[in-house]
Amino acid sequence: MTQDILVVAEHLKGSFEDTTFELLAVARKVAAQTGGRIVVALIGGEPSMCSELGAAGKVVNVTGEAVVNFNPESHGAALDAVFEAVKPRMTMVGYTSMGMDLASTLAVKKEIPHAAFCVEVDVSGTINAVSQLYGGKMNVTSDLGEGPCIVSMLPGTASPDDGRVSGNPPVEQIEVPETDGKVRFSRLIEAESGDVDITAKEVLVAVGRGIGGKDDIEVAEELAEALDAAVAGSRPLIDAGWLPKSRQVGKSGLKVAPKVYIALGISGAPEHLEGMKSSGTIIAINTDKNAPIFAVAHYGLNEDLFDVCEELTEAINER
Repeated sequence: MTQDILVVAEHLKGSFEDTTFELLAVARKVAAQTGGRIVVALIGGEPSMCSELGAAGKVVNVTGEAVVNFNPESHGAALDAVFEAVKPRMTMVGYTSMGMDLASTLAVKKEIPHAAFCVEVDVSGTINAVSQLYGGKMNVTSDLGEGPCIVSMLPGTASPDDGRVSGNPPVEQIEVPETDGKVRFSRLIEAESGDVDITAKEVLVAVGRGIGGKDDIEVAEELAEALDAAVAGSRPLIDAGWLPKSRQVGKSGLKVAPKVYIALGISGAPEHLEGMKSSGTIIAINTDKNAPIFAVAHYGLNEDLFDVCEELTEAINER
């Protein structure tokens, strides 16, 4: 076993997911404690993508027809090969659909501990991973020993910008042959895009259950129009059919990071905070002074959202 940290990169259609850079941001802190390198497993990616992985001390680029598209069997076999070559003290994956497939399989095959739902990792002594359970209502610290081990990090636990470093890390190429596994990739079915891409907007006006009813969303739409913003919502509103799925912010929706996020009548459940806590400026308006949203807000108003929205919309339009 080395002191190296193995990071499993996640990508789609030639572009890295933010999860990859979030993992690198955490890995940089962990590697500083262990004194080891960061090694990135790039499975099925283009060689040109390696230049985006400057935070790594080394990239293992696994190529071949078997890994062009994600397949839990072929990608699992590829990760196993990289693990054997690197012999890392810790392997880091994102707690995503892909990460769940790979991490659990590798942990069972290698008979090593695996901590999921992780929000923090410390290796100043033995390896300790902090996991967020029950939707963020409880944090549990697991002692994973000296390693090797696997940690699955929750998306949004680190800033992807801290892991974005351009450069030319050394690259080792590995090609894997086709296998006779039981799983075959058929096709990629992408979700239909909504009328507005809320992930691309600089200002979002988000509404929660405190808005009252579907017709009351109009007050948020008027404010959004005045700000050249888009209206988004928490899961209860989407489940009720008041807004389309493409407008949902949170763990089971979209992750957003606008310059300004105005939360109207949103209590701030952990699942929602996970999707928006990286916003530049968070403004919360809620009549419940104990609402969890105020813990992450930069500015908070313990007032009736309708009164505030009407006055704010009028003031902006007058300007």
